[in-house]
Amino acid sequence: MEAFEDYRRAGVDRVVCEAKHMGSRAVALVRREAGGVLYTRTGRPFFPDPTLNVAVLDRLRAAVTSCHLFDELDADWILLDAELLPWSAKAQELVKDQYASVAAAARAALPATLAVLAAAEARGLSVGDLADRTAARLARAEAFATAYGRYCWPTEGLAGIQVAPFAVLASGSGQGGRHHRSKDRGWHLGLVDRLAAADPGIIGHTERRVVDLADDAQVEQASAWWLDLTAAGGEGMVVKPYGGVSEDRLVQPGIKCRGREYLRIIYGPDYTEPANLDRLRQRGLHRKRALALREHALGLAALDRVAAAEPLWRVHEAVFAILACESEPVDPRL
Repeated sequence: MEAFEDYRRAGVDRVVCEAKHMGSRAVALVRREAGGVLYTRTGRPFFPDPTLNVAVLDRLRAAVTSCHLFDELDADWILLDAELLPWSAKAQELVKDQYASVAAAARAALPATLAVLAAAEARGLSVGDLADRTAARLARAEAFATAYGRYCWPTEGLAGIQVAPFAVLASGSGQGGRHHRSKDRGWHLGLVDRLAAADPGIIGHTERRVVDLADDAQVEQASAWWLDLTAAGGEGMVVKPYGGVSEDRLVQPGIKCRGREYLRIIYGPDYTEPANLDRLRQRGLHRKRALALREHALGLAALDRVAAAEPLWRVHEAVFAILACESEPVDPRL
């Protein structure tokens, strides 16, 4: 409800709620002929193994070709914004070091503590409150392990990998091109739906709900959908303005609404304890929101320059400005 109200205040009257894919951000430049690149959001090859990057691009190229999108867009290349799943395909070491280690420590220590407390209680000591708190901590640790475990599964080559594109950033031929930021979300999602239908074995579909913010029934339905989505183990949704990007007014390009259990990954097993929640609610988000808008504007500028076939140094000006924005430490949990 706060996300919807945020957009109302910004003058947005229609939004789309897209199911959030929990993976790693990927940008794919798909060429009609062989070639192209699959990058992380910071401009590095997505997979260390170059043959795997090529294999993903080959599948995307085949899907784009079978949908006739190269011809429809009069393009030799298409730039896709996407999420690549599973999370563990890119972040395996992060999962092991930062998340699995927490769960392993809790599973080792807390049952042993409960056993000692049970023995103490059997001898007549009053440890009921401490035993209850410890049991609750163990339950939350198990919930934490379940939360991150939903986004980790084994992969071998392309087996198990899924690409979920959600926007066609730009397209072009030769040295020229055009951006597609003025197109509404219906246009973008319509194209990526066609890609998903062309190769469901690797290209994922994004569930969504379009919401007229003046229609209370639609708002309630979208909220209920989000509750069902997160109750079933989904990460949550991203609320985005339905219309294309305005030339004279920028609003937040998306607001993530994550579910209660997913947030254990971000804030830790015990974040739902009242004292911890009170502390989290004191966060100041103004700086993070302002930073997101600056980076959004710079990203659009870089995209304009790519589409206009400007010299590479002009593109790099905007890219380096984005990197400079991220050089100042900002709490990553925000």
